[in-house]
Amino acid sequence: MASFSTHTVFNQVPPLEDYSLYETDPALRAAVAREGAAAWQGDLAAHGAWLGRAQTLAAGDEANRHPPRLISYDRSGHRVDQIEFHPSWRLLMGGVVARGLHSRAWAQPAPGAQAARAAAYLMQGQVEAGTLCPTTMTSAAVPLLQREPAGVVDFGGDWLPALYSREFDGADAPLAAKRGALIGMGLTEKQGGSDLRAISTRATPLGAPGRGCAYQLVGHKWFYSVPQADAHLVLAQADEGPSCFFVPRWIPGGPRNAVRVRRLKDKLGNRSNASAEVEFEDAWGVMVGEPGRGLAVLLEMAATTRLDCVLGSAALLRQALVQAAHHARHRQAFGKPLAEQPLMRNVLADLALESEASMALALRLARAVDERADPGARALARVGTPAAKLWVCKRAVAAVAECLEAWGGNGYVEDGPMPRLYRETPVNSVWEGSGNVMALDVLRALQREPEGMPALARELDAAAGQYRDYDAALAQWRASLADPAQAEVQARRIAAGLARLWQASLLIQHAPAAVADAFVGSRLAAGGGIFGELPAGADTRAILARAWPDAAAC
Repeated sequence: MASFSTHTVFNQVPPLEDYSLYETDPALRAAVAREGAAAWQGDLAAHGAWLGRAQTLAAGDEANRHPPRLISYDRSGHRVDQIEFHPSWRLLMGGVVARGLHSRAWAQPAPGAQAARAAAYLMQGQVEAGTLCPTTMTSAAVPLLQREPAGVVDFGGDWLPALYSREFDGADAPLAAKRGALIGMGLTEKQGGSDLRAISTRATPLGAPGRGCAYQLVGHKWFYSVPQADAHLVLAQADEGPSCFFVPRWIPGGPRNAVRVRRLKDKLGNRSNASAEVEFEDAWGVMVGEPGRGLAVLLEMAATTRLDCVLGSAALLRQALVQAAHHARHRQAFGKPLAEQPLMRNVLADLALESEASMALALRLARAVDERADPGARALARVGTPAAKLWVCKRAVAAVAECLEAWGGNGYVEDGPMPRLYRETPVNSVWEGSGNVMALDVLRALQREPEGMPALARELDAAAGQYRDYDAALAQWRASLADPAQAEVQARRIAAGLARLWQASLLIQHAPAAVADAFVGSRLAAGGGIFGELPAGADTRAILARAWPDAAAC
């Protein structure tokens, strides 16, 4: 038989698998220790190793190639509104719940618990981002439910132990028959998302009205997060105004609740995860919080989820960077690996700066949540989270696109990981408030939080005096706050400027000089329109050695 030399495969990059997401990320390990979560290093190392296994990585791919399916009726004609998932989804969710990413930080509060959870969440998002939605919704709901007074509010079952459970149970069954439970959320309606006061879903009391009392809900939700969840927190109009309601999938002691799933959303990304349009046909629910205060309750929940948006974007950016660096390490061009090409090293190092800065800011905000008993920490979280969501989530979209480009044509083919990462990235800018909503929220927080500016000053002034460009940017940002008449039109500049400055401050204080020098020189000095414009003196080899040790071997 003739030998066909053209059939020989060469200069193709092996899949990145069977590696630890934690041990290969020195910057993350340093942040975990710095932000008070050193006690969780062992747990995080185990989680990172599990996520990096070939089997786990393959499950993330399979869960997206086989998205959830709506089953409206059973074979006998009964309305069931069930969501069917691929076994890979159940494997991944089992890992999430077993490690407590959905509730552990609230169920077992301890110093550093939120920072540890943030690090684990960031690693989880690198492997399969769709699992983050039920994780986030449940995590944000738990502290709200914990505050409901015992003996006053009866949700028809002992929900908190089910939410604290480390067993994932995807069965569609009443709470009493479940080994664990998850929570979803329903806010937005057909007429619009951001103006929540305009909702038209109506709640009518079944008896006495008020907190902890039962209501019937009639209306719809345009985006119903985690439709397969065991219960949802829903915004509806009561006589007192928009109020929050706990709407279980099954009525306590009765039939399946009358929440009709009309269709699943056909989304750009996040395809492994179900999102739905639903209608309430006299659905049963219990009021949570004070009547007419539903916006405050659910916006608090949304504020918690916004930090997860930052973490989710940082996760996608980190995984895209790792994939690009791995590709460049193994792909030859013009007689040597791509990672040896000076311009490619500039691009990869620039992306590495973006990744570390995003992670560092997210972990710092997680520590502020850990320290929320302190008014200054609460103010930092209140002001910093929307600023970080605006900046990090938008930057991640461009950065992931640049990482895809580093793969060349192979990056555009569905056989590899880059298309899924690229499709996933924009959702975090949209989810829980778009960029304009975040920018205006930063302004409101600065105006309403008396501890906000003093707390920010402590964070930002800690890095002053070391870089002229940093000091100039900080002075310019403070000057931009001086004219309230221009604040709204400049809200994006103010919010994004705060995020960049805080990132720079963290890197100046805690990262190697090569990282801090390059970040300040490229983000705060003039210029810097696209990735790969680091100044000529940037130590790209040292930056990449920190970002991806495998790439540094070149």
